[in-house]
Amino acid sequence: QRSVEFDQTDMEMKDYPAGEYFVQRNILDELGLDEVAQKGTWSTKPTPGERVKESLRCSASRVKHTALSWVPVLGWLPQYSFRENAIGDLISGCSVGIMHLPQGMAYALLASLRPVFGLYTSLYPVLVYFLFGTSRHISIGTFAVISIMIGSVTERLGPDSDFIGNGTNGTESVNFDERDAYRVQIACSLTLLAGIFQLLLGVVRFGFVVTYLSEPLVRGYTTGSACHVCVSQLKYLFGITPARFTGPLSLIYTLVDICRLLPGTKVPELVVSLVALSVLIVVKEINACYRQKLPMPIPIELIVVIAATIITHFGGLTSKYSIDVVGEIPSGLKAPRVPDATLFSNVIGDAFAVAIVGYAINISLGKTFALKHGYKVDSNQELVALGLSNTVGSFFQCYAVTSSLSRSLVQESTGGKTQVAGVISSVIVLITILKIGALFEDLPKAVLSTIVFVNLKGMFKQFLDVPMLWKTNKVDLLVWLVTFTSTILLNLDLGLAVSVGFSMLTVIFRTQLGPSQGNGVSLRLTETSTNDPNKGQVNRAYQHDTTMSDSDSDAGCHTYDSISHVSHHSDKGKGRACGSGTHSIILDISATSFVDTVTVKTLKNVCVCQGPCVDVINLIITCVVEQLETAGFFSESIPKSRLFVTVHDAVLHILHKLGQTDFILVDCKGKLICEGCCYEQADHDVHPYVCLSI
Repeated sequence: QRSVEFDQTDMEMKDYPAGEYFVQRNILDELGLDEVAQKGTWSTKPTPGERVKESLRCSASRVKHTALSWVPVLGWLPQYSFRENAIGDLISGCSVGIMHLPQGMAYALLASLRPVFGLYTSLYPVLVYFLFGTSRHISIGTFAVISIMIGSVTERLGPDSDFIGNGTNGTESVNFDERDAYRVQIACSLTLLAGIFQLLLGVVRFGFVVTYLSEPLVRGYTTGSACHVCVSQLKYLFGITPARFTGPLSLIYTLVDICRLLPGTKVPELVVSLVALSVLIVVKEINACYRQKLPMPIPIELIVVIAATIITHFGGLTSKYSIDVVGEIPSGLKAPRVPDATLFSNVIGDAFAVAIVGYAINISLGKTFALKHGYKVDSNQELVALGLSNTVGSFFQCYAVTSSLSRSLVQESTGGKTQVAGVISSVIVLITILKIGALFEDLPKAVLSTIVFVNLKGMFKQFLDVPMLWKTNKVDLLVWLVTFTSTILLNLDLGLAVSVGFSMLTVIFRTQLGPSQGNGVSLRLTETSTNDPNKGQVNRAYQHDTTMSDSDSDAGCHTYDSISHVSHHSDKGKGRACGSGTHSIILDISATSFVDTVTVKTLKNVCVCQGPCVDVINLIITCVVEQLETAGFFSESIPKSRLFVTVHDAVLHILHKLGQTDFILVDCKGKLICEGCCYEQADHDVHPYVCLSI
């Protein structure tokens, strides 16, 4: 409370040393407080009837607002600046389109589908997201984790044993055409159901569901998924055919069977794999080392695909050494058809898991780029956009999509400013499907598997989370390890369920066993005004929506989406923040029982991103301070001198720093005697502060 109160009988102002303050008032009981505060009984909430009436009201402005919120492209495309964005979007779109080709074909193998379906998946959903998405930089399409989740279902419901028939010489053989056609039906049905789940969650504004996937959980899950992806591709590298296992411990059984079959390795396929793997690793490291100097990354994946196809075709490697190749890639587009709804009952659990994991990856990546570039990503609209991408794509024989980190980084780093880059990448994929797709029929599958391996590097680097979490937050480390272990041992579907359950238990236990009965952490800025320069102002460049909490990113564990950020990469954003009426922010964390690694990152963003425009943080509970120290929160830029015992201490510190003293004189009954401000500088403007209650 910004006041210093005096009894009416004691009006003498006393001088106190800097850094001290004095409060004198009568003891207040509840009745006295109600009288002093002039407590009223009113409500600003509309009645149910008023809410229904408001929802049924129709006007031109309301229709326009609804259209722009559901179809965001109608808002930004008419204002598209060709001079500022066209060149960057063109270069970015071409770069991403070149990446879509090898990754689409490679990740289709993870889904146990023919490579052409990976190209379809890189085409239709991207166009749908262009219309309905709110992120400007993410690249929608195939992704390793989602592909392996789809593949586990297609192989479980469409195993080779169901398609064994008599061969021409009386031996039994697998009818690959029938098997692959049925697996496509399974993938499309699962994708349609996952899209419906995402659409329903988005329509009912249920985007906060991703808050139950904390950052350690998502990173542990994707790391475990990367191990599944790695093991599934070993058969192509060594040219062997291991048995297929299902259920818990299937990954272990598969790995044991692969080791048993290693003496039968096809040396030519192993040589092709090692050569391709070496070239990919070396050139990708060059791209990483010289990314500041290169106008765009060297498209080594496409170069390797083209070179391997040419060498295999003209060298006759298929006939001489029986190297397994991609095979027929039909040219042209197929007519849409309705997925088989009779399969829904068999894939409903897997579809929900795909929907949640895909959305978690998508929203975390989208909000990361939004924070960097200073714009807003609507969490619920992203659910709708991803749901429509999957729903529409399923009618065109696509499987489930999400954003890819590698492609998104290329799209952003090569100058992409809008999703027009996605449309340009789709044009490149379309040309490939229509005209040149058949040229890749002699591409060795081993080469595609090496592309998958190389792109897993980022996920395997997440093992470095273990020593970091050991030093900073052992509960988050436990969540990471349990998630990783359950994903490895119980497979992707059961592993996700166990991980979410365990993560929620840690929140419950930490809340109940903490020093206070807190409800976790939820940061929320109080917006005072966006127009009046004399009042507090919130930077709306990155603000949570009214119903929200990814990967990237929560009470206790979920603060990522619950706070408004100011981009520290945007000078324009800094100018708006520093030029606004708000000069200081106080974070009142007195009711917080614990903080986790995501909370620490969020608080650092608040302190560092705002720079000189934000002054203090107020923390009270000792254990929270200890946790912040353990997590490495305090530094030269965030010293402990910005930590105060009470809100009033923080307010007085701010006023002293600004060279002003705020005072209010009241009598013992709370009646105002006088108020004013004393300034050391007469021309100093009065600025408000914002108190964030956590």
